[in-house]
Amino acid sequence: MNVIVPLVAGILAGVFLRDKRRIDLSKVIFGAIVALIFSMGFMIGSNNDLLASMPRIGGNAIVIASLVVFFSVVFMKIAKKVVRFE
Repeated sequence: MNVIVPLVAGILAGVFLRDKRRIDLSKVIFGAIVALIFSMGFMIGSNNDLLASMPRIGGNAIVIASLVVFFSVVFMKIAKKVVRFE
């Protein structure tokens, strides 16, 4: 419910304001992202158990990210050969 209500409110605001002048929200969105990243860092830094397990979690994240990139490249090469995309 914490996500649904703001989402519906944003959709309704967009519907009613779509014919109005365009509002540039890029600075607001950037500020919100920075605040979210800061709060996530604060939560990680204040949790001793999570901070102690960061090397293991970081290692897993590196392995997963590397596999995602590797298989994306492999499947893209296969798709290019199958579709003959040039």
